[in-house]
Amino acid sequence: MQNASSPAQDRAELAGAGRIVVKVGSSSLTTPDGHIDRERIRDLADVLAERRAAGTEIVLVSSGAMAAGIGPMGLPARPRDLATQQAAASVGQGLLIAHYTRAFAGHGLTAAQVLLTVEDLMRRVQHRNARRALRRLLDIGAVPIINENDTVATHEIRFGDNDRLAALVAHLLRADALLLLSDVDALYDDDPARPGARRIARVVDPRDLDGVAVGSAGRRGVGTGGMVTKVESARIATEAGVPTVLTSAANARAALAGEQVGTLFAAGTGRRPSTRQLWLAHATAGRGSVVLDPGAVRAVVREHASLLPAGVVKVEGDFTAGDPVDLCDEDGRVVARGLVNYDAAEIPELMGRSTRWLARELGPEYEREIVHRDDLVLLSAAER
Repeated sequence: MQNASSPAQDRAELAGAGRIVVKVGSSSLTTPDGHIDRERIRDLADVLAERRAAGTEIVLVSSGAMAAGIGPMGLPARPRDLATQQAAASVGQGLLIAHYTRAFAGHGLTAAQVLLTVEDLMRRVQHRNARRALRRLLDIGAVPIINENDTVATHEIRFGDNDRLAALVAHLLRADALLLLSDVDALYDDDPARPGARRIARVVDPRDLDGVAVGSAGRRGVGTGGMVTKVESARIATEAGVPTVLTSAANARAALAGEQVGTLFAAGTGRRPSTRQLWLAHATAGRGSVVLDPGAVRAVVREHASLLPAGVVKVEGDFTAGDPVDLCDEDGRVVARGLVNYDAAEIPELMGRSTRWLARELGPEYEREIVHRDDLVLLSAAER
């Protein structure tokens, strides 16, 4: 992620952005006892409505549904089991969107609820439908309010999904900027509560953060994200060419005006990756691994080729066709991740064989790659 622009130019781009994705965390919207803070929602809506009136399209990715459901359900703290998390999100989501609807209506703006999962932005049909729906909402002047669809989650609600979701939405809509709001005003080189901690004003390359201990939790502890996921979200967005500012909700107006608040992650200047590539690299975990021989590693990494059965020497884990898997060299280093075309149990019989041999001996349906190059992304360690 290299960028030749100056800090002032980066901030000017934010001030002049025509389409901005804003993500706000649970701790910025709720009271300590788990109820929605109406004043905070109203203040955020005021700031975003100002920018909307100036001609900027605004998309809001808002956490807070589960946190908002804790109080009304009489729960003492954020639940740990999936069923209760889903129930709290179901109760809280309705309350959350109702408050947003009233807050934006006071400015003559229509709030539109959009519930997504990260997978919706990866599958081709859902990806296309989501983009079309969001663009239409912007065309008619509405403010889309997006949240992770926690109520129907099929896996444990993961740490920081809305941060990553915001970055993927910014890429999906070709946003001009991403603004990540939380209860911390910036990224620091140490715990900001400690004397001498220094605000990191600008990040141009991931290596700028080498040696920086990025904290994993906010002050309130009611959300699912933390500084780690916000930095990862910024990396996703900047790789897609979207400059990102990380700051507190209290600084939202100043950040949108291009003032020197928070931490700015400068946009990369290379070719934008596809949403599928971003999803694979940053929003998935391998559900198993496939070990490659040196020739296959070279073909995948240097020649950007598909992974064929002939180059596989070992399979680890239990996965099914369509799952993300890690592609490793024989030393165990992960070099890529991709969507696998076979179940784990099928691959041992295919290893070391050419696709032509497999088609002849097992049938034409076996004349396919283990991972097709269009469903494969190199990980940063392999690209350096």
